[in-house]
Amino acid sequence: MTLVATIVVVIYSLCLAFIFCYSLVQLHLTWLYLTRTPIQNPTIVPQNCPTVTVQLPVYNERYVISRLIDAVAAFDYPKDKLQIQLLDDSTDDTTTIISEKIALLQQQGVTIEHVRRSNRTGFKAGALQHGLQTATGEFIAIFDADFVPSPDFLKQTIVGFTSPEIGVVQTRWGHLNKNYSLLTRLQAFGLDAHFTVEQQGRNYGNYFINFNGTAGVWRKACIVDAGGWQADTLTEDLDLSYRAQLKGWKFVYQEQTESPAELPAEMSGLKSQQYRWTKGAAETARKHIAKVLRSPEPINAKLHALFHLLNSSVFVCVLLTAILSVPILFIKENNPQLGWFFKLGAFFMVSFLALFAFYWVSANRRTSGKAGFRFIVDFLLFLTMSMGMSLHNSVAVLEGYAGRKTPFIRTPKYNLVQAHDSWKKKLYTLPGISVVTWLEGLLALYFAWAIWLGLHLQDYGLLPFHIMLATGFGLVFFYTLVHHKKA
Repeated sequence: MTLVATIVVVIYSLCLAFIFCYSLVQLHLTWLYLTRTPIQNPTIVPQNCPTVTVQLPVYNERYVISRLIDAVAAFDYPKDKLQIQLLDDSTDDTTTIISEKIALLQQQGVTIEHVRRSNRTGFKAGALQHGLQTATGEFIAIFDADFVPSPDFLKQTIVGFTSPEIGVVQTRWGHLNKNYSLLTRLQAFGLDAHFTVEQQGRNYGNYFINFNGTAGVWRKACIVDAGGWQADTLTEDLDLSYRAQLKGWKFVYQEQTESPAELPAEMSGLKSQQYRWTKGAAETARKHIAKVLRSPEPINAKLHALFHLLNSSVFVCVLLTAILSVPILFIKENNPQLGWFFKLGAFFMVSFLALFAFYWVSANRRTSGKAGFRFIVDFLLFLTMSMGMSLHNSVAVLEGYAGRKTPFIRTPKYNLVQAHDSWKKKLYTLPGISVVTWLEGLLALYFAWAIWLGLHLQDYGLLPFHIMLATGFGLVFFYTLVHHKKA
């Protein structure tokens, strides 16, 4: 075997090994979720309700801002203990909408403030830190513009602070438009697994978990003690979560409390969100991995934290494995003496089965144990689309590890709830067709050729993988082009 072939096999094997280890970590979280006794959160609201500040960081949200303000103003909580801050960095008529809503609510006795800055320094993290200076609440609840919390949200979450060392209570995200399209359905499928098995499993195991940027409540003292909101990563929520937990603060996850939100319905919005999440996770990993490894946490907690921080690297491994799987076909054909080695690759089917179990448990929780054929379809489509997003997300991850800084670009929301609602002809557009998009189209052709090659060589082991890759990259490329036309 040549030197080049050896390098290809080594890289291919290392990527498979990382995916395998990641899947085992997810399987362990699944086991924790199934075997640990559910945490019984208190339900009795204290007579002396603590003061709460609700922070709403917004930037150009003309389509959803009224919905958010109405929901928060309807909170069933003592008005004299509640402060609402509209942290408004908008540059469009969102500011006018907010001003008019606030004027009406203030007449009704609601303590609500319109907080403006002269610039967007630090983006969302900067807005939250700026608002913190005048926040009067002992606790800080945070909502992004696309959320519609229920009136009893504060009563459900404040009771979760049962001891002084609890710094955060995070709730589960729901979905206002899950059935709007295939894209929203698959996003909900992935997020539901994170907000059931993953977050609760980490909570049961006393591992590092994360505040998800919204739909949660912080103890203000925890934010201050951990160093406040910092804007050196695109995931200020994950960053502050690790800084707080490294200082000894505890987090509580309330799976039973749902906070519904709107999912991105167009591919550009989804890509923008995925870029921010994956790059921010890589930036946070770069910032905190060494601190986690030096911390006094037990080895199993460090291991879970390692894969938690590195989870976006899975996209890089998937992309490399996918691209190298085609030369692997030639290497197998020309080196029959290595047949035993390549047969060992079948062992990595465990990765697929572990992920199947992870998502199956999540789906059964949502369907009361009745997940069936629909789950199989959604699972395969979800994996297929995830593979198709691997190039886009890998670029973000590598930029994060390299330290390349880019602005915080928020994902536009259009108040899409009903099937007849449309994002077309609405304002707020994101950058159009990029070089990455055209490369996604070329990769779809590349893996279509890989399908033909596998059939030609009568090597069918990678055929399902190549079919999913060709379909995934093809769908991502297709959706990007179609959604780019807003007319």
